[in-house]
Amino acid sequence: MKNINFEQLVTDLGLNRPFVKGQTIPINNCWHFSTDGNAIDCLFYDDGDFIAGMNRIYITVRGYNVIILAFSLMDTHIHFVLYGEFDECNHFMHEYVRRTSIFIAKKHGENNKLDGVPIDYQRVDNDYYLKTVICYTVKNAPVAGIPFNALDYPWSSGPLYFKKAGYWSSPSWQGEENNLSDSGIMGTQTLRRVLRTRDLPEKNLRMAGSLIFPGEYVAYELVERLFRTTKSFNYFLCRTKEEEVDSKGGTISHLSVPMQEMRQHKNELCLELFNIASIKTLNTSQRLILARSLRSRFNSSIKQIARLCGLVYNEVKDII
Repeated sequence: MKNINFEQLVTDLGLNRPFVKGQTIPINNCWHFSTDGNAIDCLFYDDGDFIAGMNRIYITVRGYNVIILAFSLMDTHIHFVLYGEFDECNHFMHEYVRRTSIFIAKKHGENNKLDGVPIDYQRVDNDYYLKTVICYTVKNAPVAGIPFNALDYPWSSGPLYFKKAGYWSSPSWQGEENNLSDSGIMGTQTLRRVLRTRDLPEKNLRMAGSLIFPGEYVAYELVERLFRTTKSFNYFLCRTKEEEVDSKGGTISHLSVPMQEMRQHKNELCLELFNIASIKTLNTSQRLILARSLRSRFNSSIKQIARLCGLVYNEVKDII
């Protein structure tokens, strides 16, 4: 974040207006961005990819007049709730996707994987919907069948809100759960290597092992001011339904088998049917055979299966 007018931000988010039960407060310059979860089979393959993806948020957002209110990194798609001028937020989102694509190419050898991946956005125009979409974002993991509480899923902003000062929920990477250290402890070259950037971050950047503390780039204090109380936050977290966001153009897959499990099943079935462990060399006919086999063996959505097999859902939904 380069330069944000704080007074304008408070006005745009309606933080200077009293809450009146039954009335909504207009919101300006707020956006919900997401990538299409049906477009690719995988964005993040392991914890190392997720940690790099989290740190990439910090490295990327430093170049834009954007404030991050909430985010979630899923293995097939990403969500951001952003404050800022639309062009700035849009450029940030595209730049994050571009950098992620470069990372995938360098680490996994999948060149240009995210080229052309659809990026959707919604305008957030009142405080009720802003609260709804923030909770929708942090609930992505449990709704998709990933076995995490919404406030403990490590690859999102969920663990940040309404915590006791100095505490946050996180997995214990390198045995350092809730143990934030100063980035100054690391040497310059080590820090650059860990963060995968030539540009040095600010001094005293809080780290948990090799992970930048997400509170360094998420304005969780503003979100707490928006909800006002923990009771209000928990209310929206419990009542928010996917249809409320879907109706405005957002999407989330209704999966009965978690994606991680289905990916393993796909690899095993591919080996069984074609004696290879990857779909990369399969032609369209073979991918359809694989898709039909997955559909017959597992209780999973056609959208999920099409995504796993590298097929276009609209083209194959009637033949799988």
